[in-house]
Amino acid sequence: MRKIMIMTAVLLIFGTAETITADAEEDPEQDVYAERMALFKNMETVTHIPWYWLAGADAYERGIRRAGNEREEAEGVISIYYSPKEWSGPLNPEFDAENPVAVSMFNGVGLDGNGNGTASLSEDADVLYTFADYLSGYGYDDNNIRKGLWDYYKRDQAVRSITNHARIYRKYGTLDLDDHAFPVPLRYNYSYNSTWGDSRGWGGRRIHEGTDIFADYRTPVLATSYGVVELTGWNKYGGWRLGIRDLTNTYHYFGHLTSYEEGLEKGDIVAPGDTIGYVGSSGYGPPGTEGKFPPHLHYGMYRDNGYSEWSFDPYPSLKSWEKQAKKDASA
Repeated sequence: MRKIMIMTAVLLIFGTAETITADAEEDPEQDVYAERMALFKNMETVTHIPWYWLAGADAYERGIRRAGNEREEAEGVISIYYSPKEWSGPLNPEFDAENPVAVSMFNGVGLDGNGNGTASLSEDADVLYTFADYLSGYGYDDNNIRKGLWDYYKRDQAVRSITNHARIYRKYGTLDLDDHAFPVPLRYNYSYNSTWGDSRGWGGRRIHEGTDIFADYRTPVLATSYGVVELTGWNKYGGWRLGIRDLTNTYHYFGHLTSYEEGLEKGDIVAPGDTIGYVGSSGYGPPGTEGKFPPHLHYGMYRDNGYSEWSFDPYPSLKSWEKQAKKDASA
């Protein structure tokens, strides 16, 4: 009886969603946000899983797709991933089967999310409903949703990232959070070159996993994206450093600070342009070591592919954000 009531609601709600998304055709990027939000909100109505949790999981999986080559690009606007074998059933002789009865018979996870009689990996509503229905089996409060996410991903970082993504979406109430900022204000004196991959010798042979932005002591350091402060404290290489995870799962590392912005703590949500600390020359020794090199900000970026993280060259992103900042300043 419950399934019949749910599917009746699905038919009514997603019929409305198609009308909503069909009306927006002026800005393709905004259309994508509107279509995703309609799916999340409608699925919240059907399954009682808050929309921002669904948005957080979808953002996490979109970042995973971008970071690796194991998964093909999503066909629709939802990036939550199921393999054909998982979707249709491990013993199903037809991995592209879409008959919900046949999928269930072979223990496939795929469900009909829009009431059209098929369970299709190519339909966003079906994929999102399958995921939301799984989470709803654990409950609807934050703690039970996190339990469901752990059982689903079996990875602490996945649960942590999705939780923080959900917090950000809930705070701002929108999916349009792709803005970035250059990490130091343009009005201050600074200079930088591409130094990622250069050799470093202190503490043993290693490569430089970032770009050095040279600036005066106490030059403000700005958050470059929407994200959550994931790490603070001392590191013998980076001195007083700070790490922020953004909505693409990218980890932004700010090193050699002289201090943090007053009141900033681990777990805080930040927006592009928020002051998070100040340039210094800390590091290369025990806590409090200063002055072993000129003051500068070490800025690093790290990708997460769902299994591990690795650094990549932040220089192209910095140049792009600097160019946009100058354009905005002259507008």
